[in-house]
Amino acid sequence: MLKLIARILLVVTVVVFILYKLYGYVTVSQTDVPASRNDLDETVQRFDQTRKRPFEQTERESDVFKTQNTQQLHAMWNWTNSPHSPTDSVFVMIPFCKARHNANLQTKFRTCVTSMSAFSSAHIVLFIAGDAESREIADDIVSGLQKKNVEVHHIDVQGLGEGMRDTISTLQQHFSSTSDSYYTHTLFYLSTAIHRLAPPSLHRLIMLDADLKFKDDIRRLNDLFDRFLPSNVIGIAHENQPVYRHVLSMYRQSHPNTRAGSPPPEGLPGFNSGVLLLDLDRLRRSERYNTMLDTDMIQSLSKKYLYKGHLGDQDFYTLVSLENEELFFVLPCGWNRQLCRWWRDNGYKDVFDSYFACHGPISVYHGNCNTPIPDD
Repeated sequence: MLKLIARILLVVTVVVFILYKLYGYVTVSQTDVPASRNDLDETVQRFDQTRKRPFEQTERESDVFKTQNTQQLHAMWNWTNSPHSPTDSVFVMIPFCKARHNANLQTKFRTCVTSMSAFSSAHIVLFIAGDAESREIADDIVSGLQKKNVEVHHIDVQGLGEGMRDTISTLQQHFSSTSDSYYTHTLFYLSTAIHRLAPPSLHRLIMLDADLKFKDDIRRLNDLFDRFLPSNVIGIAHENQPVYRHVLSMYRQSHPNTRAGSPPPEGLPGFNSGVLLLDLDRLRRSERYNTMLDTDMIQSLSKKYLYKGHLGDQDFYTLVSLENEELFFVLPCGWNRQLCRWWRDNGYKDVFDSYFACHGPISVYHGNCNTPIPDD
């Protein structure tokens, strides 16, 4: 009798082990699940503290917005007089705001632009979304480049913000942890509706965070537009930490077999918006994507997935992708090699490597959450 019981226990153990190996990627660990929404929010706020605010946002920022009609917004992108052929140019936008008293931000921007220029075989049309006080700093940095292949155009971030104020207001409510958190600023939501603000003559745009370092030719990144499937409108890399395993933990608790928040390749780990390929023509035409920007749709999806983000535009893309994977072309991780390891030391050590692993050549380092970037 004892031998029979022992055999049964052995069989059960083997079966459980096999099931774990087959389906472990969607299994929700109890350590992943905060006890309550308050626990979830507290962890997110601690993560936000790793950010150093590159600017101060005034309470009455909207009062200094300039009223812009569509024609005025398009005029802000005045690059059509460029002597370089658009077909031989790569169009890039980098937010750079409130930099005068922020040496750290200046250093990051210099590293990003200098490395991008050094490796580029293409002419770069660089739109800098910022403010007047940062414009001179950016011009000085670009003028010091060894290669004269970067053409700068400045765009007033407040003017852009005015052009999408209603959209930004909705996104801020759902995708920032507190009203004064790092990710409440207009800058962190521009990419979501930039296709509505850019002139029709601008067809493709690469949006970059300032905390990047290029190790490869940006022309090769631009060439990835040609690998988009017909349904793809945005190119974006997966998030390399279990951020969305945490954000979606309450949903995952009640849906143990969900792909939402699970690691690649089978799961949907969410996105990191440090490097974005925006096909502006497709974004303008995509009824599905533009529907996702509606307030009612954002609220409906957020409620369904018990979702409260804290990282700006990438929270929006992640939420949209849970039911609209086809809108996104997933960039190879080497084009946005994120270096932050915060979540490894804050509750997710056991699963961290399944998100953080990146095989293949590194083309762009991303020093997110102020992580040092390796020297050459």
